[in-house]
Amino acid sequence: MADDGDARDARHRGDDRDRRRDREREPFGASCRTTAQGSLVTAFCHNPYPETDRVQLHIECARWWDVDSDSAPAEAGPAGYARLGGRCWKEVESAWVSHERVAP
Repeated sequence: MADDGDARDARHRGDDRDRRRDREREPFGASCRTTAQGSLVTAFCHNPYPETDRVQLHIECARWWDVDSDSAPAEAGPAGYARLGGRCWKEVESAWVSHERVAP
């Protein structure tokens, strides 16, 4: 016969999964504007949502010998801003910002 504690644990795990699923459906993510001037790249991010967004700038350089780079992650809190920067030695091929939810 199953212990009532086992059933309670299973219900609790189900509640956690439901909360996580609901959280993933909520609007999320800072809005970022990326600009490149010569070899310098800057991203300005604004987070209009109530959850913190960890943003990181990724830069791909045009020259094969130029090292691609990633900025240090920065947290854009609720209604907060983050500024990210990086560079190539020569031309920039592409730049983008990644987003990650910060656990409460």
